[in-house]
Amino acid sequence: MTTTNLASILSRSAAADPTRTAIVAGDTALDYATLDLFARMFAGALRDLGVAPGEHVALVLPNVPQFSVTFFGCHYAGNPVVPLNVLLTEDELAYHLADSEAVAVVAWDHFLPTAQAAAARTSSVRRVLVAKADLGDLSAPAGVDNLTAVVMTATALDSARATAPDDTAVVLYTSGTTGRAKGAELTHANLLANARVPEQLVGLDAGTVALVALPLFHAFGMTVMHNAVLAVGGTLVLQPRFTAGDAVALIERHRVTFFGGVPTMYIALLHETGADLSSLQWCVSGGAPMPAEVMAEFEARFGVTLLEGYGLSETSPVASFTVPDRPRTPGSIGYPVPGVEMTLIDGEICVRGNNVMKGYWRNPGATATAIVDGWFRTGDIGVVDEHGAYRIVDRKKDLIIRGGYNVYPREVEEVLHRHPAVAQAAVVGIPHARYGEDVKAVITLKAGATATPEEIVAWSKAHLASYKRPRTVEIRDSLPVGPTGKVLKAALRAA
Repeated sequence: MTTTNLASILSRSAAADPTRTAIVAGDTALDYATLDLFARMFAGALRDLGVAPGEHVALVLPNVPQFSVTFFGCHYAGNPVVPLNVLLTEDELAYHLADSEAVAVVAWDHFLPTAQAAAARTSSVRRVLVAKADLGDLSAPAGVDNLTAVVMTATALDSARATAPDDTAVVLYTSGTTGRAKGAELTHANLLANARVPEQLVGLDAGTVALVALPLFHAFGMTVMHNAVLAVGGTLVLQPRFTAGDAVALIERHRVTFFGGVPTMYIALLHETGADLSSLQWCVSGGAPMPAEVMAEFEARFGVTLLEGYGLSETSPVASFTVPDRPRTPGSIGYPVPGVEMTLIDGEICVRGNNVMKGYWRNPGATATAIVDGWFRTGDIGVVDEHGAYRIVDRKKDLIIRGGYNVYPREVEEVLHRHPAVAQAAVVGIPHARYGEDVKAVITLKAGATATPEEIVAWSKAHLASYKRPRTVEIRDSLPVGPTGKVLKAALRAA
């Protein structure tokens, strides 16, 4: 097998210890041999369905075993994976499918109606497959294939299709200031290198038991909690939807040793009285700044080291991490990870190394703007302390981070501008005790038009994923603007 195919993560661990448990989901457990066989059978099924190597396959799946089966099965077959947020609306999903030129979609049963409707609006999607919790249910609506049925009738591939290090393995969508989501092309080499980072920093091994509550369609969950743990032969305990109470129960039941989450998850865990998290050896946080007081309280209460990382979809995602054997400063995002360099260019944090994407899918202009002389421009303004650790002091972009999810105001604004009553719209982040930030829209109405804040919020539900839509809408006669006519968002945030 070629070592430059991401499927080598699974095949090597399966060869090393085939009977070790790879995935636990509820009362179901899959060992490495079974997971690897199912992945190779799905690769065979793709071939049977007429999906050619190199064509894109989209996944609309929560944290379920079928994600791992199809993720690695695609790589065995030589098909780049497009993991998509299960919270996307039909409009958003149709855009992502069309833009990525996905030819097949695998959707969880609950999300199938949206996925099927979105796929019908594209010219690229030829196959829609449904994954079900009940593996004995082989039914499927008209025009849809049942994932279990096609896998069980397929012939497993013997080995992964040969891929070059720079071949695209995953197209991960991230929004931008232009308002249109862009697909970051992450290569097999990018993701293989980044999957080794947790092992290098905290010594993950085959005895690692990880609670995977972060979405697997998110870069953090995909690389740090999924790929990295399977690469060392560890065990994934899947939690499809995070609640602190269920997370505590899973940690206690399976003696979880490794947990990764966004700050809101740690805040929620601190509210669980009587929680026994004594099995935890390492915790990692990312996706949003970790409040220093939350980190200190969590470590003191549960006796576990909590390390904070930083990265972006375009960097696979890990770029820096605090590490146990170097000075840890509260609020710091740590040090560049092995194989990665960071520097400040005009105050902006820039990254280069084995983790940086090869570019944005079908968007050379955006690629040229983002990667300059080999350095990826993150848009975050930072400083470096005397130890060499980085700290973010401001964001160059108007990014809102709500509960670990990135929300780009321009994307929300463009949707709001489609409302027939809206003349102008400006979106900003406002403080929120649970989510860190929440989304607020300030709008003006067209002459003669009427609308209430509640109507705008309700209308947004049909067009934006739940984490993107504004919870607060303020209607004004005008928006504050500067000399050039640009909306002064700082004034809106201060209001």
